[in-house]
Amino acid sequence: MSAVSTMTLADPSRAATPGALAGMRQVFVRDLRVVLRRRSDAVAALLFFVVVVSLFPLGVGPEPGLLRTLAPGVVWVAALLASMLSLARLFADDHHDGTLEQLLLAATPLPLLVLAKMAAHWLTSGLLLALISPLLAVQFDLSARATAVLCASLLLGTPLLSLIGGIGAALTVGVRGGGVLLSLLVLPLVVPVLIFGAGAVAASEAGLGSGAHFSLLGAMLALALFLAPLAASAALRISME
Repeated sequence: MSAVSTMTLADPSRAATPGALAGMRQVFVRDLRVVLRRRSDAVAALLFFVVVVSLFPLGVGPEPGLLRTLAPGVVWVAALLASMLSLARLFADDHHDGTLEQLLLAATPLPLLVLAKMAAHWLTSGLLLALISPLLAVQFDLSARATAVLCASLLLGTPLLSLIGGIGAALTVGVRGGGVLLSLLVLPLVVPVLIFGAGAVAASEAGLGSGAHFSLLGAMLALALFLAPLAASAALRISME
């Protein structure tokens, strides 16, 4: 690692400099452009989400009460699995073409660059899943209030999937068969997100307040925004040694 990068990492106050923000913006925009060139990946994840959610009403039958009970868990599990489809490529492509080595040597602190990549991943995966969820909720006969809570829980919870998943992607970069290992690492860590995200909708349907679930999701998101880029950066340095 260069001396400039070492000095930047040693002094957290340099993280907010215009140069660091410009570096984040460049990485963010670059990742968005890569996704736009490979639209098939984003479309495949979105179609997977739609198909998995749509199969459950066909499989369990048209009983409205049962569908409303299953809806939160089904949508959240499908969103989790769809988000996992693109996580394996979060750092893999950069590792193959040598970009990852340049990121490690950049003057911008690596955690900020990693955060930019995680934000781009969420924008092209989790956000799309959250926006389409109200249409899928119609199949489960969810009320308007429960549908709004479902969409809000996905908007708050899917960034956690990208942040936590980014740590697993960093740990498995360059590893043969890393996709399977990534799933084994990440799935246990996101169980609390799944529980509180689906629980918020279930509490709304039961007439209870969902504020506690959103508070816990918000607290986990705030913690992950700070810790996940640091952990993923450390994992990347270990993987590249």
